Parts: sequence; C-alpha cells; structure tokens
Amino acid sequence: MNAPVKNLIARQVHNLVQGSDEWHRFRLVHDGASEAAAMLGISTKTTRTELLKMKATGLAKEFSDWVQKNILDYGHEVEAKARAILEGIIGQDLYPATYSFGLLSASCDGLTMDGEIAFEHKQISKELFDSVMSGVLPEEYQPQCQQIMHVTGAKKVIFTVSDGTEENCARMEVLPVPAWVQRIEAGWVQFRIDRENYKPAAVTIEAVGRAPEALPALDIRVMGMVQSSNLAEFKEQAIAVFKNISTDLNTDQEFADAAKTVTWCKGIEEKLDLAKENALGQTKTIDELFRAIDEIKEEARTKRLALDKLVTKRKDERRLEIVQGGKNAFDEHIAAINTRLGKIKLPDVIVDFGGAIKGLKLFSTMQDAVDTELARAKIEANTAAEKIEVNLGSLRTLAKDHAFLFADAQQLVMKENDYLVLLIKSRITAHETEQQRIRDEQTAKEEQARLDAVAEEARRATEEATPAPVAVQSEVQPESKAETVSAPAVATSAPTSAPRQQVASGAQVLAKMKLGEINARIAPLLITSDGLASIGFNPVEIDKSAKLYRATDFPLICLKLAEHLMLNVKQQVAA
Repeated sequence: MNAPVKNLIARQVHNLVQGSDEWHRFRLVHDGASEAAAMLGISTKTTRTELLKMKATGLAKEFSDWVQKNILDYGHEVEAKARAILEGIIGQDLYPATYSFGLLSASCDGLTMDGEIAFEHKQISKELFDSVMSGVLPEEYQPQCQQIMHVTGAKKVIFTVSDGTEENCARMEVLPVPAWVQRIEAGWVQFRIDRENYKPAAVTIEAVGRAPEALPALDIRVMGMVQSSNLAEFKEQAIAVFKNISTDLNTDQEFADAAKTVTWCKGIEEKLDLAKENALGQTKTIDELFRAIDEIKEEARTKRLALDKLVTKRKDERRLEIVQGGKNAFDEHIAAINTRLGKIKLPDVIVDFGGAIKGLKLFSTMQDAVDTELARAKIEANTAAEKIEVNLGSLRTLAKDHAFLFADAQQLVMKENDYLVLLIKSRITAHETEQQRIRDEQTAKEEQARLDAVAEEARRATEEATPAPVAVQSEVQPESKAETVSAPAVATSAPTSAPRQQVASGAQVLAKMKLGEINARIAPLLITSDGLASIGFNPVEIDKSAKLYRATDFPLICLKLAEHLMLNVKQQVAA
C-alpha cells in the first residue's frame, strides 16, 4: 500500500461485543493485534503455520474460541479489577474498544476517552511478571502493543500483568517504535500473499510405527527326524513380507514405520534363534531344517541392517530436502524482486534455514520452522525492495539530467530517503557550481585577452598620435657670423645627432597634458581629477588652476577606464 492511499484510510471504532458472532466475523476479515506475534512467527502459543491455516480456511473462529475460553472468559474478572486499579492511578476511565485501521484491527482491554492511553492486561505468570517488573517487555508481546497504538492512535500502552490485586500487579509503559510498525505492516502484507496462495497440507498426526503383517507361529517338532513342520510356508511368507517392506521414506509416518520394522525384524531373528535352539534340543542331524532357519534369519538380518541404515540416511536427506525447499523458494522470491528493480540489486538478506530446524525431530515441525523463517526473510526482502523503489523514484525525478553523478546508485538506494534527497540536491548543486566556475574562469580569460588587445591598440594609437619630438635649441649664440661660418665643418653632423636625439627623448618624457586635453581625447566621456586619482593617476604639476598629467600616461589612463567599465558591465550582468 503506497503512502498517498494509506493516508486516506481513517480509523474506525466498532461497537462489538467480544465473543459475539459479529466479533468473530470482524476478526475473520481483519488482521488483529493479538494475532500479530503469531503472524511474525514469534509467538510461543501459536505458530505462523497454524494461524495461516485458520485465516485461510475460515477456521479463525476456532482460534477466537480458544482465546475466548482460555483467556478472555477466564481472566475477565481479573482484567476488570486491574483496570479499576489503573484508572485510580492515571485518574481517567478506561473503556474496552475495538478499532480498525484499514485491514488492521485491535481489541483494546481499555482506552481513555481522549484515546491517548491504551490498557493491555495479561494474566499473571511468574516469568512475565518478573520481566515486566524489571521494565523489560518480552518480544512476543511487542507486536500486539505496537499494533494497538498504530491502529488506535494511542500515544502509549500501559502493559499490565496481575491477578487483580494491587500486591501482584506489575505494569510498564510501552511507547511507539516506528521500526516495529514497519515490520508489522510488511509482515501482514506477506501474510496476506501467503494466505491467498495457501494450500492445505495433509493432516499430520503423531507418527506411530507399524510393523509388517504378523507371520504364522513357527511350529517345529522333531524326534530323531522332522515329524512335522510348517517351515516351508513360514519361509515363503516371510520372504514375501521382507520384499514388500517399503524403503521410500519421506513422511514422519514412513520413518516411524521403518523404525518399527527394524525392531520387528530383530524380533524375527530372535524367534528363529529360539526355534533353532528348540530343534537342536531335539536333534542335531536335520541340516535342511537348520539351513532354512538360517536363510530366514539372514534375510531378516539383512533387511533390518539395510533399513536401519536407510532410516538414518533418509533422515539426513529429508532434513536437507526441507532446508533446500526453503532456500529455493527464497531464491525465487529474490530473483523476482531483482527483475523488478532492474540494474539495482537487492542487498543480501541473511536467512538461516539450518538454524531454524536445529534440535527439531519431527519433519512436520521442521517444515513449519522453515516456512516461518522463509516468511520472515521475505518480509525483510520486501521491506528493503520498497525502500529501494522509493529511492529509485527520487533519483529518477531529481537526477534525471544528472545520472552520471550517481554511479554509486547501488549503495545510495539503501539510504534513508530524506538523506538521499539532500544528497542528490547537494551533488547537483556542487556540480553546477563547479561548471559555473569553469565558465566564469573561461570568460575571465577571454575578457582579459580582449582587454589586453584593447590596451595594445590604445598604446599603438597613442604612439601614432604623439607629435614628433622637437630638438631643444642651444641658448648659446655665436659671437659673430664669421665665427659661425668659420667653424670647422668636419664631422659636425655625426657628433651633434646623438645629443639632439637624447634631448628629444627627455622632452617627450616631460611632455604634459591638461585635464581638458584628456577629456577632449576621451570624448564623449568626461573624467574629473578625483576620478583620475581613484584609478591611480595624480597630477605631476599644477599651473595656476590647471592640473597637468604626464602625456605618456594617457594610454594607461584609457586602459584603466576600459577595465573599470567592463567590471561594471559584469556586475550588472551578474545582478
């Protein structure tokens, strides 16, 4: 049952009298809290196989009648007294009530008017009394208490063991345990499947061995010679009986018959020995008589020894057959689940059929133990499969475009779903963040390359726009034209060219620009002296009100302005 449907189911109160025909019919179509322990195979009073038979064949009333006679009727007075004691302690009245929640049901010994406290009473026994006094609720009582709370919505069960007196009254509080509820719900799902597929087994009664048909009394009389004997007829009938002894052993009855036959054969041997001794007491010369007796005895001995060994051998084989049957059925169940799950496989479910039959002697009991262990393992497997399917649904929904991030899905599907959902979102977010980082890094590289290209282009444009350097004229004037004219002309061009170039470079470095010239070049943009200072350029000279800047800094000013503009563009795009 999936969660959305389950949430639509309402709790219902049923006005039923315990033990009435209506109550029996109600129990027949509902899965009761008092049956939960047997359903899980942990009841010491009823086996799962017995409960399955009762529910599947419509004989559940027998179980209800047994409960009514041995528990309800017998302990009604004690329960009423214990209820009154508890009412005085909690200060609230308790009312017996029958609830249902879907197919699940619970018949409470008592429930408070607000439905928050349930009362469950058990007749006193020393072991249970001592356990409850120490605050430990035996496992077989947990399913009933947990199902009561699940069905009624009670917040706790006060589990009480008493004989109706305050002196002999032990009680403890049992609180809801979600894991128990999950186990119970899954158990009932598997139980209903088994009930639908139930096939009545052959009626099992206590196996009592039967020996083969009795042989006629052996009568031999001799007096020097054999006077009369029915040995021939005895031999013929004995050999026929031996040959008809079955060695096909499977059921408890067949094994009991075989064991009885072994004893019977031993008895035939002993009777033949007595007959032989009796004959020997009469004569020692009748070889035919003795050979016949020896032949019959050997046949009985051979059959006895063979059958004795076969009993031991087949017991071991039969145990293995029962265990292997459980293993095969479980393997088929797991294979069906794995086929449904697809690529994901169910984790190993520990199942111990060998341990389940340890110490058991009857094959019918062994089969019941294996069936119960098989049901338990199926419930565990089904619960794990449901968890995996829920998680697979989350992966398909949340990670459909990021499947490559979840190569470890086999391990992830066994996590709790809330954790898995957070993990899926976290991985996807981390992946997208990393991808965005890579894209931003690439964009930054491309932008830096573009800015470098702009800067290079600005540098070249500035160099081309900068006027050619002007040579500085010497302030020293020649004293007379004659001196100038008469000055030696040899090698005058070579020595003077280098100094002039050096002077021109110095002049270029000392060239200055006014703020107005800068604004004229970057028009239609405008910038103030404070703006230039904010990007790292301060005036090198102030001429009255005019602020002068190095002309060689103009390309760098353009580059800084371009970087500043691009930064603002990025911020706007990101916003």
